Parts: sequence; C-alpha cells; structure tokens
Amino acid sequence: MKIFFVSLGCDKNLVDSEMMLGQLNKAGYEITDNEDEADAVVVNTCCFIGDAKQESINTLIEFGEMRKNGSIKALIAAGCLAQRYSDDIRESIPEVDGIIGTMSIDEIVPALDECLKGSRPDFLKPISGDMVYGKDRLMTTGGHYEFLKIAEGCNKFCTYCVIPQVRGTYRSVPMDVLLAEAKDLADRGVKELILVAQETTLYGVDLYGEKRLPKLLRALSEIPGIFTIRVQYMYPEELTDELIEEFKVNKKLCRYMDIPIQSASDRVLKRMGRKTNRAELSELIAKLRRELPDICLRTTLISGFPGETRKDFKETFDFVKEARFDRLGVFTYSREEGTPAAAMRGQVPEFIKKHRRNILMKLQRDIAYEKAYDDVGRVLTVMVEGAIPEEGAYVCRTYKDAPGVDGYLFLETDKELMTGDIVRVRVTGARQYDLTGVIDDESTEQTDNA
Repeated sequence: MKIFFVSLGCDKNLVDSEMMLGQLNKAGYEITDNEDEADAVVVNTCCFIGDAKQESINTLIEFGEMRKNGSIKALIAAGCLAQRYSDDIRESIPEVDGIIGTMSIDEIVPALDECLKGSRPDFLKPISGDMVYGKDRLMTTGGHYEFLKIAEGCNKFCTYCVIPQVRGTYRSVPMDVLLAEAKDLADRGVKELILVAQETTLYGVDLYGEKRLPKLLRALSEIPGIFTIRVQYMYPEELTDELIEEFKVNKKLCRYMDIPIQSASDRVLKRMGRKTNRAELSELIAKLRRELPDICLRTTLISGFPGETRKDFKETFDFVKEARFDRLGVFTYSREEGTPAAAMRGQVPEFIKKHRRNILMKLQRDIAYEKAYDDVGRVLTVMVEGAIPEEGAYVCRTYKDAPGVDGYLFLETDKELMTGDIVRVRVTGARQYDLTGVIDDESTEQTDNA
C-alpha cells in the first residue's frame, strides 16, 4: 500500500510528520511522493492562524474529492486542525475516514489499518496527556539538516494564540531522549541541528526545576558529526546570562537568535499578554549585540492587533527602524475563536492590517539590503543546499539563514559540490535579501561561527 503524506504548518509539525512517516514505513507501508499513485493520504494539518487553517481545509477538501471518486481508499486528517475541529471536519468533509489528534501521532498505523478496513476511527487524546517523542523518523529535509523538537505545548497563554488549546501546557522532552535522537540523526548524516519548540528557552523547567537549554546545547555540541546547532523561538524575557554565555563560548552554536516580540507598543504588548515592554526589548537587543557582535537577530511582528492605534503602530515602526533586525517577518492579526483577543473591542479592519504589514516589510527590506551589503568582503562558512546547473552556481545558507524562512548565498564555482557540503566562501555581492560569493581558497582562519 502506498501512502502520500502532506505536512502543513510549522517545523514542529514537521517533526510529528516524520515520526508518523517512520512508523508507517516500519509497518511496511510504502511512502510515495506522487499523489496519483497513492492508495491513501494523510494530511498533518495546522490551525495556528486563519491562512494556515484555510490551507488545511482546502487540502482536505482536495483529497476528499479523490476519496469520493475512488482514486484513494482512505483519507486521514491529523494534527492541530484535527485536534481542535474534529467534529466540524466530520460534518463538513465526510470523506475524511480517520482523525488523529496532536497527542495521538503514535496511533497512525492502527488508524490507517482501520480506515483501510472500512472503519472511521477517531484517535483523540486529551492535550494534557503524554506527548509522543523518541519515535524513529523518516527524514524529509534532505538529510544534511534536521529539526529537533525539544518540548511540546506552551504556558505563556498569549491572548491571540491557540497553541495551549491544541498542544497543551509546556512539557520538555527528557534530555537523554534528545541526545539519543540527535546522535541517531548525526549517524545518518545530519550536520546541522535546528532546535524547535513553541518556546525553546524554557526547556527543562518542568522536568528538572530549572532552565536547562545551556546544558542541552553543551551536550549536543559534543556529538561527533554535528557541525552546527541553530536555536529558534526564544522568548525575550527568558534569555538568561547563562544562555548568552553559552552562545559566546560554544563554537558549534550559530550566532543566530529567533526572538519573537510581536509588537513594540507597551499598550499592545500588555493586551497581547506578553511579558516584556519596549524598554526591556531595547536593553536586551543592545546587550546581545554588545556580548555577541556578530549575532544575527530575527523577530516576528503582528500587525493590526485589536485596539492597535496609529500611535501604537508608529511606536512599533520606530522600534524596528531603531533596532535594525537582521531578519524580520510580519503577520496580520488572525482572529482565532476561543482566544481572549477574539472578544476584544477595537478589531482592526483587514485592509489596515495589511497596509501596516506592508509598511513594516518595506522598512525591513531597506534595512536588510543595507545589512546584506555590509557582508560583502566577509569570509563565511556556508552549507550547500542545492545546485543551479544552468548558471554554474550552488544555493547555500550562511549562519544567518534558517532553512525555509531566510535568504541564500549563491556560490559561483567550477568545483563539484554536493548538498550538505560545508565550504568557506568570500562574499562578493548582495542581491536584495541574498548574497553572492566565491570559494575562498586562501582563508584558514575561522572568521564566523556558521
């Protein structure tokens, strides 16, 4: 039996997908990348914001048509949308045979077995239940980098967010499990580990009574074969001096921090339920750049949060202009039912949300262009992602570039390289968000920590 698998949403969802794929493969199912030859389809859904929810619904409807006309024998909805809206899916998309919640991904094989026998199973466990971890994974990233999910759920309860409702409270994966998983990934050729969670900086507080991210990073860096470690989703209020020190001394750590701030208006931050204010954010950014001069800072913002005034927006605009983030993304506010923000007065019209997002992104584009030109002449260590044969070039990532969200460096060389190769490159130019470069044969000194 051939299975076509669709993974939507975030990198954390992708880890769940890879564990489900691993279980299906181990059970004897064949995974195909051609939906036309599939016997069954699994869609791992997302419902974090409205666009993600709509994409998940559209995907289920698309494969529902294939199920209706007999092109496939079974259709399973898994993940966040399935967890939160199982009844609605059953009513609106009756072609869905099975439903698997976020805490039930280890049930994918019996669920599919039952669906193929004509049953319509629901595998839904309470979100407060035990999370699934440590399962064999079928890697989908190409094998040279991989995501390591270190925790599940969130305790922040930001007023706009549904994560606690679909993923539960914060629960760390035991360190010994993570180290074993990381060693297995390294043995399979992974060179870059990317640590993900809804919030990585709180790792360990529930299991060990203290933040253990620095200790985890230290232990991961001792695994042979791992060249570099990247950490994402670090909440600003949880960044400790111990963690900053680990970034200073650990040569395998990318000098890259993904720190979501969402707004720079104190009034909006308070309505969001965030734990920082503008002054604290400014102080943190200054400290990070003082302690880590080559740090790459990435953040995300929400435009048009309920009650956001022109003055609030200008405060955020001015902050972005002042902070000069290396990387920045902006999402328009998504009104998610069941969240406190959805019931707030002062909902901002959609066209204003988009207008404010566009203004922020135009500002960031100019900042990013200037920062890209600042890299010209530098020698950086890059990881090869693929080739462009017709241009005689390779697509690479620097330490400033997380896969799928940031830019690239285009390497011009006659040398034959493979995906996953690590080379030293001298930056020769900048193309908007991206860089160009050539192999630097003369450099022997490590001039970055990529």
